[in-house]
Amino acid sequence: MTRLGDVGKVVTGNTPKTSDSQNYASNDICFIKPSDIADGIVSYLNDSEFYISKYARANARIAPPKSVLVTCIGIIGKVAINNMECAFNQQINTIIPDMSKCLTEYLAYAIQNKQLEMQDMANAPVVPILNKTQFSDIEINLPSLIEQKVIVEKMDVVSRLIALRKEQIAKLDQLVKSRFIELFGDVANSPKYSGVPLGTICSTLSGGTPTTKIPEYYQGDIPWISTPYLGNNHINGSSAKAYITEDAIKNSATHLIPANTIMFGIRVGVGKSSIIDEPMCANQDIVALIGIDTNKYNLLFVKHVLDGYQSHFDSIKKGATILGITTDDLKKVMIPVVEMELQNQFATFVEQTDKSKLVIQQSLNKLELLKESMMQKYFG
Repeated sequence: MTRLGDVGKVVTGNTPKTSDSQNYASNDICFIKPSDIADGIVSYLNDSEFYISKYARANARIAPPKSVLVTCIGIIGKVAINNMECAFNQQINTIIPDMSKCLTEYLAYAIQNKQLEMQDMANAPVVPILNKTQFSDIEINLPSLIEQKVIVEKMDVVSRLIALRKEQIAKLDQLVKSRFIELFGDVANSPKYSGVPLGTICSTLSGGTPTTKIPEYYQGDIPWISTPYLGNNHINGSSAKAYITEDAIKNSATHLIPANTIMFGIRVGVGKSSIIDEPMCANQDIVALIGIDTNKYNLLFVKHVLDGYQSHFDSIKKGATILGITTDDLKKVMIPVVEMELQNQFATFVEQTDKSKLVIQQSLNKLELLKESMMQKYFG
């Protein structure tokens, strides 16, 4: 095993003073922040959202091309390789590899395999932080350069296929969004139809969390979800965070919500929603939209109307620590009054698209399992 600090130079980034406008007067050098780096894959960076000027270069930390950038504050362990010279902020540690010891791509995969370990090391009540010393002391397997090259080639094949499947799913999602706008307009900004407030077509019921001091409450068979499980058009009990008992429901603020109800995230994952296919409960970050007349409103149509307000929800989120919206905010959202035939036409299109997505998702799941086993085999 070899320390990361022994396979290259470790550098922690910084931010040139924003008080000096010359540092940001021109877009000369890419300035990488964690938001530029995707999670779950090795990102290859060719540009960035933010830039600094040549003037700022003397006061910035610069990474040459083919360095490995790793997020070490906030979301820990996102990994990228830069294809161009770049600067990077203090939330990122960069390794400039010693090419006589380690290939850049091998190092990136090896660090990606250590993400959970890094997250455990950085565990903190408010903002997780992995400092430079901790990062440098992480150990990886380091075979010969020839072996590294073979491993990278195998990993790249699987990684490219995973990226392709994700791109296919993203394109199908975009196809649905485009179809929705074509039929109904931009519901938040320029709708094609007049609407009624959501609060006039349904009531809301908030969730809750049974006490964890009684472990038996979490040994039942009633699905209980939180906002990370929302987002897909439909979810079932297999999407649950936990399974609780009837006593847990009776002795907490949660409720058993009937099937064919829209669940909506008002905190943490604000704006995410799903239709539940079986009765389930939720925590306090979720409200159920109860009593929508399905003779007048197709639930898939309503769910996608809510999706169309995501930017609006993001703009009105409030909170000192956890951002959210109120149920009153949600009830003010306008639901277009559209004939059922057109709603059902859109819903049929969504369901057909979901069938295609399911096939791709199943392939993606197999590829991700394969990658996981390969990571374990090659990187320990």
